[in-house]
Amino acid sequence: MTPPLFDVPAAPQVPVLGQSGTFPVRRIFCVGRNYAAHAAEMGNEVDREAPFYFTKSAHAICYSGASIAYPLGTQDCHYEMEFVVGIGAPAFRATKANAMQAVYGYACGIDLTRRDLQTQAKDKRRPWDLGKDFEDSAIIAPLTPAAEFGEIADQAIRLTLDGVVAQEAQLSDMVWSVPEVIAHLSQFYHLMPGDLIYTGTPAGVGPVKPGSDLHGQIEGLSDLFLNIGAPE
Repeated sequence: MTPPLFDVPAAPQVPVLGQSGTFPVRRIFCVGRNYAAHAAEMGNEVDREAPFYFTKSAHAICYSGASIAYPLGTQDCHYEMEFVVGIGAPAFRATKANAMQAVYGYACGIDLTRRDLQTQAKDKRRPWDLGKDFEDSAIIAPLTPAAEFGEIADQAIRLTLDGVVAQEAQLSDMVWSVPEVIAHLSQFYHLMPGDLIYTGTPAGVGPVKPGSDLHGQIEGLSDLFLNIGAPE
């Protein structure tokens, strides 16, 4: 095999609580409109026939505790607090009954969105890539192994912006449960270790600005912290 012309960055490595090893990120899938109240606040209805998705590059990963520049190319960047599922075993054409066998662990996450660019794309019936997939747009806290977290139930999910609660719901409010999402997604992709699924955001999304401090919490998981700095 001939040598590569240049080096590319290695896969991002997410810390795992209580483990010396890290979770290498392969792909990022995101579930759209998975909380009915959020869909309503965005002027949409939930598609109850099947979940739908968008993707982010693995190199959109940003670690909790970072201070990042206000994203390029936008005047309206929004936070979206999410429950993140880390896949640790292959899942292909899984069923709701066996889907959870593929789960390695869970984490707090934030999906940053260039809302103005997403809205422009929607209006023109174009893909959302510019609005969703950009550097430092997939923030993640350390993973907690699934066995330590326990069953997904009515754990609180919350985000505070500059000390004020902006989003608050329960994981049980998700329209499509984690096993349903994994089972459905695995009909279209060979889910593999290192894949992450951001499972959607509750109502209360809104803009950030330079100087904003975000604090994400989900009961039983490591908290997430992010600071928004000045534009580049």
